[in-house]
Amino acid sequence: MIELTRTNSAERCRAISEGRPSDGNRLFDLLVAIHRELRVRGIEAQRQLLVLLDDPDLGTRCWAATAVMEFAPTEGEWVLVDLARNAGGVVGFSAEWTLKEWKAGTLKPL
Repeated sequence: MIELTRTNSAERCRAISEGRPSDGNRLFDLLVAIHRELRVRGIEAQRQLLVLLDDPDLGTRCWAATAVMEFAPTEGEWVLVDLARNAGGVVGFSAEWTLKEWKAGTLKPL
């Protein structure tokens, strides 16, 4: 499941950056389904996402950071802050938006 998250989150970011919203939306739906399955499998399955916080792909890092906010907010927030400051583009915007929603208490779990 973690490798599927890695590859699909990287591809989703590329699709959005390249102006392929239908591919991005399809991959979003797949990633949400994977995340929900990890949640059903329990916290140990979800904690496997933590390894993706250091992934070389910025889109994967952003997706993972958002996904871990519900059980590892300190780790997720640190990554989102870094991406918001340094990533730019779609990833930087997504990280900034996620942090804003988190701080406002309106971030909804995936």
